[in-house]
Amino acid sequence: MSDDRGLLEEVDRAADTVNDVAKDKIIEKVDTVEDTIVFSGVDHQTFAKELTGRKVLDVKRHGKVFWLVLDGEGRMPVLHFGMTGMIHIQGQEPAYYQRKPKDDGNEEWPPKNTKFVLHIAGSDGAAPTKIAFRDPRRLGRVRLCAEPEKEPPVSELGFDPILSMPPLEEFSPLIKKRNMPIKALLLDQSFSAGVGNWVADEVLFHSRIHPEQRANTLSDDEIATLHEKIVYVCKTAVDLKADSEKFPDSWLFRHRWVG
Repeated sequence: MSDDRGLLEEVDRAADTVNDVAKDKIIEKVDTVEDTIVFSGVDHQTFAKELTGRKVLDVKRHGKVFWLVLDGEGRMPVLHFGMTGMIHIQGQEPAYYQRKPKDDGNEEWPPKNTKFVLHIAGSDGAAPTKIAFRDPRRLGRVRLCAEPEKEPPVSELGFDPILSMPPLEEFSPLIKKRNMPIKALLLDQSFSAGVGNWVADEVLFHSRIHPEQRANTLSDDEIATLHEKIVYVCKTAVDLKADSEKFPDSWLFRHRWVG
């Protein structure tokens, strides 16, 4: 079974979760674990130092990447989940993309494979809320960026189907100039940020377009349908908070991992 965690709908849910518990609150403390692979371009101690004492003003996302907008001097934490990265709030049951893994380490605190924990100030003297980022396979990346939207990885991403889907008149030329299989194009993050394997399959299934058809051979009607179905699939997955059990029965997704 392929694992598409870290795709647009998963990251959108994580960003919403962090926003709900952290916006307009102070990061009182940051616990980190040394990991020279997951922490990219910054050591774990510097990461903790730059975040401590700053207020979370906002939580933003583009494609598979999300970041915290903090007040004061210093850089912003930017997270890419990779295949197995996830956010876990202490005291809350984590949401799982397809099925809960065996012995996933979520019964303990901090959970297994945690890379950092943010201690978010509680209201009116309440205990702090603790937010853990964990990544069992170490394929995610944690960075600090001064201007996340102007720096890699965000600056290298294409349109976000939820936040910045181009209108059809702009989308159509983007398709027609690409001589490559349409599924491969949809998976290219510099083209459409956040679209992963199952989303691409679902979009093409509803569009009735073969994954190997060359993008520049699609008719105007096919491109219009493709445009519509990208929005439909991505918006539905996000609106349902990436809860696969709530996806429509008519979706290919509901049948791809049966058994």
